[in-house]
Amino acid sequence: MFQDRRDAGRRLAQALSQHKDDRDTWILALPRGGVILGDELSQGLQLPLEVMITRKLGAPGNPELAMGALAETGYRHLNDVVIRQYGVSERQLEEEVRRQEEEISRQVARYRNGKPLPPLSGHTVILVDDGLATGATFFASLAALRALTVGRLIAAIPVAPPQATSELTSKADEALILETPQRFYAIGMFYEDFSQIDDEDVIACLARGRKYSVDH
Repeated sequence: MFQDRRDAGRRLAQALSQHKDDRDTWILALPRGGVILGDELSQGLQLPLEVMITRKLGAPGNPELAMGALAETGYRHLNDVVIRQYGVSERQLEEEVRRQEEEISRQVARYRNGKPLPPLSGHTVILVDDGLATGATFFASLAALRALTVGRLIAAIPVAPPQATSELTSKADEALILETPQRFYAIGMFYEDFSQIDDEDVIACLARGRKYSVDH
């Protein structure tokens, strides 16, 4: 469906071309994969790029299963169904929160030199990632941005399962999803190249995107 993340990012940029040079708009990307798409959006639309750090809260014994997500702003989204099904105790939950807080701090230091998010109140924000599976981190990020009183919230996703569309539409002012295949097992199955992204790639993308922030 997509050659790689840059291909997906270019297609999103084409679909969002009406926002080009909009001085009121920021692009926020989820690391690490989403930042590659954010780079293509930033360069194509000539808009500033920043990273939004949100971490999945993995269930005990099954870290790939999200029992929630934690945003860098402190916003916490919990999946009560998973927590009940797995019998997650308060202690187990708080231990996982602490682990993810440490990783959030590491990424903020690495990607933004410890600086907070830019002032986003009243601004249009395009939130981008390389795909949506369970959606835990993306939905938590949207809610965290809502709490920052952003002006307009646009979700930009190349591929997501059909059932995610209505929830995404309800949580964002505008939802752009390029593809919603019926058979959806993992995001990577829709990319020819879904290689791991390292910190250096993220930092290089952010350096390019931040050049547009002088007008914002």
